[in-house]
Amino acid sequence: MTHSIGRDRRTLLRKVLPAIAAAGIGATGLVGCSGGDGTAGQDTNKAEKAGKVAEKGATSRDTSAKSGADKGGGAALKLKTTTGEFGTKAAATADFPTWGTRWVVHQTADTSSPSVGMLNKNAPGQDRITADYQVDTGKKVCEDGACSTYMAHITGPVNGFVTVVAVDIPQDSLPGVPVQNGGGEPPRPPQPGGSRAEALQRAATWLTADNGGRVPYSQAKVWKDGYRQDCSGYVSMALGLQAPGTNTVGLTGSSVTKPIALNDLRPGDLLIDASGNNNTRHVVMFEKWNDAAHTSYTSYEQRGDFGTDHATRRYGLEPGSEYKPYRPLKFTD
Repeated sequence: MTHSIGRDRRTLLRKVLPAIAAAGIGATGLVGCSGGDGTAGQDTNKAEKAGKVAEKGATSRDTSAKSGADKGGGAALKLKTTTGEFGTKAAATADFPTWGTRWVVHQTADTSSPSVGMLNKNAPGQDRITADYQVDTGKKVCEDGACSTYMAHITGPVNGFVTVVAVDIPQDSLPGVPVQNGGGEPPRPPQPGGSRAEALQRAATWLTADNGGRVPYSQAKVWKDGYRQDCSGYVSMALGLQAPGTNTVGLTGSSVTKPIALNDLRPGDLLIDASGNNNTRHVVMFEKWNDAAHTSYTSYEQRGDFGTDHATRRYGLEPGSEYKPYRPLKFTD
């Protein structure tokens, strides 16, 4: 085995070269309502670790096997782009090598949460991970002299959370990967509620959820409450549906909503365009009519290239519009 960074130097780098990350998400929004992307690669600096001994790091490693490392490899930052009705934007996702064996992938950013899979199950460093964001939990995990409080949310080869200690880099956090929350307990989804006022209150939370700013739009990312950052994920959150949320077509399903007349719209009802594809479909949550003649209304929405919005709209009011009014079944009034 040959490695360019010895254990002492690697540990020193872990201590003095952590990636500087803000406490709120820095993700770039995508567009559309359900996803789809192309990719282009951009290389970043790479670092190799020294050989690592294989005892279990509490809550981060499986106790049934020991690890070694005979690898290296660079971490490559890749950019995803998606085009939709509001334009095109790029969102950073990152690909990194790992080291050792039998790293547990957790269901949430809490290392005591259930396992959803394992990295390097059969050989040291056999898996690379794709991470779209990371969480500073405030709880330190250490292994072989390297420590980190960060948990990376990975989308491959397993979907879940793994300690950044498992990643073959000298930093304590993933360089170039957005940080979604500033530590403490893992984020919890909003509690379900059946009233219109509760739904509108939850909708309003995303206007200031990103350190006082709106939640960025993305078809691919999930906000720290567990819901997708697109239009239907946002409305699913406001309605208290199961995370990460249904899609726009799913919101028209008979188990979720029922069609109503346009003039019957009440606070918390929905206007949905379920036609076409993820780049044309959209949904907004109605708040109130702006005048007695019903020429416009105020609504909440999560829109491409912008994020959470609370604004005057006319969707569904124009002749021939594909937006149709729906009432969530959880509203009993």
